[in-house]
Amino acid sequence: MSAQGTPSAAAKTAGGSTATPEGAWTVTFLLFLLMVVNFADKIVVGLAGVPIMTDLKLEPAQFGLLGSSFFFLFSISAIVVGFLVNKVATRYVLLTLAVIWALAQFPMVGTVSFTTLLICRIALGAGEGPAASVATHAIYKWFPDEKRTLPTAVLTQGSAFGVILAVPALNWIIVNHSWHYAFGALGVVGLIWVCAWLALGKEGPLEDTQTLAVSEPKIPYIRLLTSRTFLGCVIATFGAYWALSLGLTWFTSFIVKGLGYSQSAAGWVSILPWVFGATIVILTGWISQVMMVRGYTTRMSRGVLGSVPLIIGGLILTTMPHMQGAGLQIALLVVGSGLCGAIYVVCPPMLGEFTPASQRGAILAIYGALYTLSGIIAPYVMGKVIERAGSMIDGYMTGFTINAVIMIGSGVVGLLLLWPNTEKARLTRGAAAQTAPLKRAVSPT
Repeated sequence: MSAQGTPSAAAKTAGGSTATPEGAWTVTFLLFLLMVVNFADKIVVGLAGVPIMTDLKLEPAQFGLLGSSFFFLFSISAIVVGFLVNKVATRYVLLTLAVIWALAQFPMVGTVSFTTLLICRIALGAGEGPAASVATHAIYKWFPDEKRTLPTAVLTQGSAFGVILAVPALNWIIVNHSWHYAFGALGVVGLIWVCAWLALGKEGPLEDTQTLAVSEPKIPYIRLLTSRTFLGCVIATFGAYWALSLGLTWFTSFIVKGLGYSQSAAGWVSILPWVFGATIVILTGWISQVMMVRGYTTRMSRGVLGSVPLIIGGLILTTMPHMQGAGLQIALLVVGSGLCGAIYVVCPPMLGEFTPASQRGAILAIYGALYTLSGIIAPYVMGKVIERAGSMIDGYMTGFTINAVIMIGSGVVGLLLLWPNTEKARLTRGAAAQTAPLKRAVSPT
């Protein structure tokens, strides 16, 4: 086995556990910045929603279609690239994806039609679809299982900071110049990250997936994909991503058209869900790791910890239509949707618990491809609901109520299905039972 295929002696502690290699947090920070760019790319259409709808004379359903279009190829590309990174170094895959993101932004700098904008968003989604799963797979080559929750939380924080940092800057460009230039600015930032990754990006030394693909026992993909923890992760995160995709596409428009804020003020208000969500993400990662150190099972420290906030968040959102006052409604929306962040932190480490490293890239990608399907559905559903409602504010409230029901249901399913600690033993026994007859058949004695 190659030197990269096993942890080096220096990476081993006296107790036999794997230490974190030097450079792990540098790569984590670079991938955190990648996710910052990733979510800045996502938020720009929602942030510029009102001027885009005005300039291009779009109806709510058309704008909802524009928000959904980002996800048309998102899942397909995530699955294809997920299988690719089982064999190809993540360093080069991430570099290619980031170049695609940057180039997809520049056509919007000039005069653009709805069709061109739609095509560019589809292309951008195809490039960004694999990003989170590939970045997570890359980080897990730097951290052993018991130390993965916190770096996963840091990576997930990139989504929040992508919005927190990008919204004021992009909104300033939109208000003082044009929404066209906001897209161009994101293209430039993407190219800057590409240069930084070329200089500093490295492949993790704890795993060599090419070597592991030969030596590591395999579990059939059908067993992995039908395991209750995999299904629980997909369903729970589907509900969380429904809320996130509404936030990306409709939150700013809700603030401006639904509650009457100006575009400038709405830009600052739009940061609030992501600030709260960032806090939830870091707290979840820290609490999970502390619970594991203290001997809690991953069922409790990951499964329950991620599912319960989804249920609570959904219950909070159900109260929105019954409350008066823009400030209170915003607060409920911020807290209710922000609690979803917990599930993103715990699901990838849970899947990593029982998935062989040589198959992990594909499983994380398929997981991401399935739960992000809500990104296709949610923005369009909200647009249709608004169009058919008696008033715009009634349409928004109905859409957020639908979101609440989906969050509660997905959280309950997650609570019932997420048992990663027993999943590993069950799948390993199943794989051993399947391989035993084959070994006896080829044995010379």
